[in-house]
Amino acid sequence: MTTLIVGASGATGSLLVQQLLEKNETVKIIIRSASVLRERLPVEIIENSKLVITEADLLSLTNDELVAQVKDCHVVVSCLGHNLTLKGMFGHPRLLVTNAVQRLCLAISYCSPQNAPVKFILMNTTGNQNSLAGEKVSTLQSIIMSFIRVLLPPHNDNEKAAEYLQNHIRRQNNQIEWVVIRPDSLTDSPTVTEYDIYPSPIRSAIFDAGKTSRINVAHFMSQLGSNNELWDKWKSQMPVLYNTPSITRNRK
Repeated sequence: MTTLIVGASGATGSLLVQQLLEKNETVKIIIRSASVLRERLPVEIIENSKLVITEADLLSLTNDELVAQVKDCHVVVSCLGHNLTLKGMFGHPRLLVTNAVQRLCLAISYCSPQNAPVKFILMNTTGNQNSLAGEKVSTLQSIIMSFIRVLLPPHNDNEKAAEYLQNHIRRQNNQIEWVVIRPDSLTDSPTVTEYDIYPSPIRSAIFDAGKTSRINVAHFMSQLGSNNELWDKWKSQMPVLYNTPSITRNRK
């Protein structure tokens, strides 16, 4: 199986690269600079023969170049996000994630996959409300999210990227299927731990945020790619991930 990952040099994307290579899967990545990836991953991972690295600005690739990247890929994963700097938060492209998702989906459609739909996985956030699923939040949280949407362009970008998949990639699309993964407050952990998956948030992303390890997000992504039963359970949905509380784990 071949997986294309964009945003592979990020904290979560690099973990996904490592996990897939450890499963002996072929991984293609598009990154601006391989030097950033070298800072995150061991040399033996970087030099793995199953890792295909393309150094490029994703949005600067031509349509033909992007088609060549997605061709023969069974899974496409976006771990893209904005850097937490003034330029990253307020500079251009403000719709980095949305534009990338749109262009990748278009490239997949050009390839016209025949054997099975390509699995598209988008990393998002619990702050993004799934209105199509009828999710509701408190009035106060709704007001705060309205301010965040205006004041912090990356949040608006996350919402629009998910909306694109919901509104343009239908359930009956025979070329692309999708899952939008929503972790809560991201944390670092050296190992995969138990985690819980819900169709919608079970706590407030603003007033009672939970925790989700990046390595657990990467693990769920890797499982979605290879486990068709798990994929069928969550496709066309926006599952929410939380680390399983230690008290709950100890009771099992």
